[in-house]
Amino acid sequence: MVFYEPGKTSHGLPRDPFKSCVTPRPIGWISTRSKDGIDNLAPYSQFNNLTFDPPYVMFSANWDLNANRKDSTVNAEATGEFCWNVATWDLREAVNQTAEWFDPNVDEFQRAGLEKEPAKLLKVPMVKASPIKFECKYYTTLHLPGNPPMGSADVVIGKVVAVHIDERVLTDGMIDLGKVQPIARCGYHQYTVVRAESIFEMIIPGDPKQLVGLEGNAAKSADLQANGHGVEPTK
Repeated sequence: MVFYEPGKTSHGLPRDPFKSCVTPRPIGWISTRSKDGIDNLAPYSQFNNLTFDPPYVMFSANWDLNANRKDSTVNAEATGEFCWNVATWDLREAVNQTAEWFDPNVDEFQRAGLEKEPAKLLKVPMVKASPIKFECKYYTTLHLPGNPPMGSADVVIGKVVAVHIDERVLTDGMIDLGKVQPIARCGYHQYTVVRAESIFEMIIPGDPKQLVGLEGNAAKSADLQANGHGVEPTK
């Protein structure tokens, strides 16, 4: 059994195992625009949704070797806007290219040869080839202090105000992840991809009304509230 206390005792392994313990992690491919009008695109492996009614998402951006904050963080805070673009198998090379550290004046869309698509509600470009995209209004930043040079991180939270879904990735009115083929981060330099054969379904037992939250169905949640169909809190 490997047991260690991060920052106190050694794990005794050739490479740090921590990020390989929490996998797979969705990729936050975040696009922003600076106050000077420079477009930025970067992937973050510490990304997820937080709630669904209304929907919020977060991405966590570590500082660089010189204790500089990421352009995505700076831009989102300065303009109040950012977009998320789903990272797919077909776009994996472009995702990797946009992960490189560039000067703030470099447009990663151009660097990776990606066509831009304007957002409908925000002044932020999106990745046109990405089949699912969120437009987000900046909500807040939680700063997590860490050990230098790269331990500190900014957790950026945004409210999703618009969702784009390419109809080609729908099957019977539902998002078909076998068609999307999203990629996700594992540990080290490893990734994985969701394919049709790896998807399975399980329905949690108990009060079916609780499934509204698990499904993330805001309309059904509102209907339950309007009709007084509350559920007893779990203990």
